[in-house]
Amino acid sequence: MTVARLTTQHFRNLSSTAIDFHPKLNFFVGDNGSGKSSLLEALFYLGHGKSFRTSKTDSLVCYEKNTFVVSVKNGQGSQLGLSRDINSGLTSIKIDGERYARLSELAKNIAIQIVTPESFKLFFGGPKERRRFTDLGMFHVKHNFSSQWRNFARVLKQRNACIRSNVDDTTLTYWTEQFCQHSLVVAEERRVYIEDLIVELKVWLAILLPAISENVTVQYLQGWPQKKALADVLNTNKERETSFGYSLYGAHKFDVKFLLKKQAIETQLSRGQQKLFLLALTFAQAKLIARVNRVKPILLIDDIGAELDTTSRTVLSSAIDFLNCQVIITAIEHNVLHPFVEHTCANEYKVFHVKHGEIIPTTLYPDAMKSE
Repeated sequence: MTVARLTTQHFRNLSSTAIDFHPKLNFFVGDNGSGKSSLLEALFYLGHGKSFRTSKTDSLVCYEKNTFVVSVKNGQGSQLGLSRDINSGLTSIKIDGERYARLSELAKNIAIQIVTPESFKLFFGGPKERRRFTDLGMFHVKHNFSSQWRNFARVLKQRNACIRSNVDDTTLTYWTEQFCQHSLVVAEERRVYIEDLIVELKVWLAILLPAISENVTVQYLQGWPQKKALADVLNTNKERETSFGYSLYGAHKFDVKFLLKKQAIETQLSRGQQKLFLLALTFAQAKLIARVNRVKPILLIDDIGAELDTTSRTVLSSAIDFLNCQVIITAIEHNVLHPFVEHTCANEYKVFHVKHGEIIPTTLYPDAMKSE
C-alpha cells in the first residue's frame, strides 16, 4: 500500500490540511518544533492506534479542541481513517465508509514502520522495547498471533491473580497448565518469526553495514531456560513467584539480543552504526511484512540527518531503492537530502516545507544541493 493523500484536522500543531504524497519518496524539511514529527505521528497513529511519542491520547489534539481526525486515501483509492473525541474517549473508525469497532482493522490495511531518535530504546530500553518491536512485526506476518497473544495474556492474568491470592493448589495447577500450553504456542510462533527475521537481516546488513555483517548474531530467549520444560521451571520457582506476586517465567518474558562478536552490539558500534543497524532491522521486518501481507509497508524515518554522515546517507539511499516501498523522511536541513536525490529525477520524489504546522510543497534548489 502507498498513501496517496493524508488529511488531518486538529492533530497536534498541524494545520487542518490535505497532503498529496509521492508513491515512492517524500521529504519534509523544517526546523525543530515545526510539525514534521507530528506528521509522522499522525500516520503512525492511523496504523497502530497509538502514538510513538506519548501514551497520553489527550495531548494529540490541538489546543482548545476536543476532537482530532486522521484519514488517508491509498494508492488504490480506498479511504480509511479515524476520529477521536477526547471528552468521551470514543474513537470512530471508518474504512471506505463502513464503521468498525477495532483499531486492528485499520492495521490490516496499512502497515507503518518507523525509525526515530527514540528507536535507540531497542538497544538501551530493555527487553520490553525488543518485545514491542518483535510483536509489531508478528501482528502483520503471523495473522493468528493477535488471538494467540490475547489468549495467553488472559491466562497470564488469571495465573498472576492466583499467585497473589494464594489459592488452593488445584486452582493454581489448572491455570499453570493453561499458562504453559499458551506459552509454548506463543514462543514457537516467535521462534519461527525470529529465524525468518535473521535471514532477512543478513541481507540488509550486507548493504548497510558490510564490514560487520558476518560477525552479527541474534539470540532468541524464549522466556525460560532453553533446555528445561516450563512446567518444571515454574514448579522449582514456586516460592519465588509467591514472594514476587507474579509469573517470573513464560512467553511474556522473552527477549532478543543482538551481538557483535558475542558482545552486546550497542557496546561495539558508534551511534551512526547503531542507527544503520536499526534501519537494517526495520527493513528486514518490512520485507517480511510485504512477503506475507496484502499491504506493502510504509517506512517513516524521522530526522534523517541525525547520526548519519554523507557516506552513511548515500548507502542508505541505495538500500531504500532496493527496499521498494513508500518512504517518508523528515530533515531539518535541505542539504542532508543530497545523497537521496542527486541521481533521481525530480518527478520521482516530493519535497515539502514545514513551518508552524503549515505543510507546503516545495523544491530543492541548487544552492541547497551542494555536497557537505
